Amino acid sequence: MKKKNNNNKKKSLLILLLLLLFLISGFFVYKIFFDKNTEIATVVAGDFLPEGKDASKMTEKELTQYAQKAVDSTNFNMRIVSEAHFNKETMEGGLAIQNPPQNSQPINVVVTLNSDNSIIYESGAIQPGEEIKEVTLNQKLIPGTYPVTATFNIYNQNTKKKQGEVKAVLTLIVDK
Repeated sequence: MKKKNNNNKKKSLLILLLLLLFLISGFFVYKIFFDKNTEIATVVAGDFLPEGKDASKMTEKELTQYAQKAVDSTNFNMRIVSEAHFNKETMEGGLAIQNPPQNSQPINVVVTLNSDNSIIYESGAIQPGEEIKEVTLNQKLIPGTYPVTATFNIYNQNTKKKQGEVKAVLTLIVDK
């Protein structure tokens, strides 16, 4: 009988602890997910824009310069030759790539063979106002004509993260 009474006490204590745990858990779930404190905002009626004091109209020239800068920072111009010739022994050739100074973003140009998408040249960073004239291909190609795609990867000047890309198709010729 004493053993049975002792077991009942243990069961009651266990049920009480589980109930307490359930209540505490419920409280925290409520506080985290459902109790949203609303912030009180003070609204002042009758607050109007004051009259102009020191400001003056921008000149037409200043407006044009500002508009041009805004356009220039969003536009991108690419310059690359449409046909490039390479030496069959050294794989060196003239692949003229320019990042004109009016561009505001640095670029990286990746040239891939259209036949298998393998990378045959990667420029590294080209800042605005810089150019590449002569390059050496990453892999040896047999003499012939190859259609290739130059992908201009455009990066943000400040964050260095890729912003977009522009592609150009050109012809690569390995001379005999």
